[in-house]
Amino acid sequence: MDKAPLTEHLTELRNRIVIALITISIAFGVCFSYSENIFHVLTMPLHNVLSFSLESPFVSVIPSQNPDLNLVFLAPAEALWMHLKIAFIFACIISSPVLFYQVWKFIAPGLMPKEKRFAVPFVFFTTILFLLGALFCFVIVIPFAVNFLMTYKTENIKPMLSAEKYIDFCLKFILAFGAVFELPVLEVFLTRMGIVTADFLAKNRKYAVLIAFVAAAILTPTPDVFNQTLMAVPMIILYEAGIWASRLLKRRKPATDKEEK
Repeated sequence: MDKAPLTEHLTELRNRIVIALITISIAFGVCFSYSENIFHVLTMPLHNVLSFSLESPFVSVIPSQNPDLNLVFLAPAEALWMHLKIAFIFACIISSPVLFYQVWKFIAPGLMPKEKRFAVPFVFFTTILFLLGALFCFVIVIPFAVNFLMTYKTENIKPMLSAEKYIDFCLKFILAFGAVFELPVLEVFLTRMGIVTADFLAKNRKYAVLIAFVAAAILTPTPDVFNQTLMAVPMIILYEAGIWASRLLKRRKPATDKEEK
């Protein structure tokens, strides 16, 4: 394990942040050019919902109960800020492989030589899980959440949504689910470092369920139980997946330790 003074760690952190900012800046320029297209994609849950059935096709897209609903902006600069926000968030999503790699490069000096070879798996799985979380949110969670919220006791109320508020709602959900889907990687990392064990995680499962619902209440942009459950249930499933993966990748003791014993 490498040891370095604080100044070297700060210099390394600065370098990693600079590389991350440059990557995000380049991706931001590309995303801002296509922000209008991204905006149209994000508004799809307003006009369509998913329908599940036991017969083929098992999943279909049907029009929502508000097919003619249009978004409005309520301030002169609202549309501009909305497109800037869309471009920035999607720039971060596109840059996620580079960002995760910079995280790995920052923590790598503190790892054992054998543990440093996990760089590629770390970057691969963190990126895949983050993108899967974002995709799961957009395809499953947001359509259900929007349909539920737009039809809950609104018979005598006509919706008029602010574009910025709606985009904030979607982007917060997407980022939250992307972060939540990293839970298995975090569990494997903690078990590989010897901080916790898979048995410890399994033994404290009931507390994990409680924390999942508390975290869902904090992370979801709406206070209703329905949306909190949509996040808490995947968190619990991912927690179990992390325990399973931790047992598969259980840290082995070095041969020198066995010989000394």
